[in-house]
Amino acid sequence: MTETKRKTGILDDAEAREKIVKLLTKAYWMEIETVMSYIANSTNVDGVRAQEIKESLAEDVQEELGHAQQFADRIKELYGVVPGSEDFKPEQSFLQPPAEQIDIVHVIRGVIEAETGAIEHYTHIIEETDGVDHVTQDMVIAILKDEQGHRRLFEGFLREYEAEGKA
Repeated sequence: MTETKRKTGILDDAEAREKIVKLLTKAYWMEIETVMSYIANSTNVDGVRAQEIKESLAEDVQEELGHAQQFADRIKELYGVVPGSEDFKPEQSFLQPPAEQIDIVHVIRGVIEAETGAIEHYTHIIEETDGVDHVTQDMVIAILKDEQGHRRLFEGFLREYEAEGKA
């Protein structure tokens, strides 16, 4: 009598799984760092025109935190370990609060750069998971849509500042 083993895709392929967990871990840290910077920038900026930027960033904090939680859950589902704070290494120098709290353009450009980096990394994850891990791929496609929307919104803010000669 022969035993039949069911294939469970990515759950059976340790090498592919580890590669995907590494990509998801980077995405997790990107989201966590973005949350920290968005909180700082949504709190620190001043000025009459800063209000809409502050509100947009404050809203995005919740969405980005949700993305981090999704990445963490998927890391765990793929038998990975979600890292703790000692493993954090900041990479988003462009999102640091500006020296002048009224420098809204600095914040807008930082957000665009952060969202562009996320879009590039998430597109890479989508490519790497194609035909290998449909669950992760579907999750990241949905997150990618959010990031594209964030970038588009802040590109609109930047165009407005540029049209007024303030950027």
